[in-house]
Amino acid sequence: MYWLFFIYLAVGYVYPAVGLTALVCMLAPVFIAPFKGRHWCGNYCPRGSLYDNILAKFSPRKPIPVVFTTTGFRLLMVAVIMSVFGTQMYYAWGNLDEMGLVFLRIIFITTVIGLILGLLYNHRTWCSFCPMGTMASWLSRKAKPLNVNSSCVNCKLCAKTCPFALTPYDAKGTKFIHSDCLKCGKCIEACPKKSLSF
Repeated sequence: MYWLFFIYLAVGYVYPAVGLTALVCMLAPVFIAPFKGRHWCGNYCPRGSLYDNILAKFSPRKPIPVVFTTTGFRLLMVAVIMSVFGTQMYYAWGNLDEMGLVFLRIIFITTVIGLILGLLYNHRTWCSFCPMGTMASWLSRKAKPLNVNSSCVNCKLCAKTCPFALTPYDAKGTKFIHSDCLKCGKCIEACPKKSLSF
């Protein structure tokens, strides 16, 4: 899906009103979350796809700093970005090109921040406090849990493959429930014992 991200920016540069289509990527993760958790973030988000398919090749894959995953920091990011977005949208209201530019600017700036963080830490660092992902995580407490059957041998390959370094092996013989699980299936593919499934 990352190629859609480049098309979006290129077309939006010429026709700014196209920026409004980003509303889909803002609302979809939140609406899907109660049923499938952060499935959108791990499977359909164009920016997440960019980070997984391109940035991951250059990322040192260091642990995401704990401060970025705290409730306080995530609340702050939701408040700041939504306030900036709301203020800009207020002044742009009624002009489709200006409204589209609000989306384009915010997406461009936050993507650059995500790229920098990905080169310093983990390629999905931005996603740990992305406002839409954060809201999705609040609504996805028990949606689509990961089954970890008793054949798990605690090899920890699931955690090494997980974009957030989550630890499904801790739930051996039961269900792994974590509101930030991206439901990307990378842990399932990496498991040598085929112990994991949704």
